[in-house]
Amino acid sequence: MLQPSKTKWRKQQKGKRRGKAYRGSDLAFGDVGIMATACGWTTARQIEASRIAIARHIKRGGKVWVRIFPDKPLTKKPLETRMGKGKGSPESWVAVIKPGRILFEIEGMEEPVAREAFRLAGRKLPIPTKVISRREEV
Repeated sequence: MLQPSKTKWRKQQKGKRRGKAYRGSDLAFGDVGIMATACGWTTARQIEASRIAIARHIKRGGKVWVRIFPDKPLTKKPLETRMGKGKGSPESWVAVIKPGRILFEIEGMEEPVAREAFRLAGRKLPIPTKVISRREEV
């Protein structure tokens, strides 16, 4: 599972889910990519599940780039605990996703195969996505 090896602070605040992605919003490495169309959080498990779905569909062909990393800790209090007594301990890691952010990219595949792989990967993610290609951008 993806998670940072070291962080400056153990716990973070939730923050606001608004705005657009200005960084990471263009295809930088591959020819076809999957782009988020809404705000949300994606857990490390969801990123890994979608990466595995892509890898299984393309069958070791082409190269895949994962453009997001879960670096925000989510805390949770234990079950059946009364209110108060501070914030819970970190349970999982999430990546903050904004509309326009490129999540994955593929190079060296035919476009229909890459589009189908990204369609399968999009089903594993909690946010709506769309597939874009380099020839559509230009």
